[in-house]
Amino acid sequence: MLNKKDPYMLLSVVNMKLRDEAPSLEELCKTYDKDQDELVNQLDAIGYIYDAQHNQFIAK
Repeated sequence: MLNKKDPYMLLSVVNMKLRDEAPSLEELCKTYDKDQDELVNQLDAIGYIYDAQHNQFIAK
């Protein structure tokens, strides 16, 4: 799921998975055995933050 070469593709996939499969970022990371801080940092680097209320990454 994590693609360091194309962070915008990562953003798209993560938001799709959050919308369709996971009730929270924490659950998504547990399901795919990914480091939540690493994911948040990767998307923060391109200007996106996690919005728990909407369960998606949004532009800062």
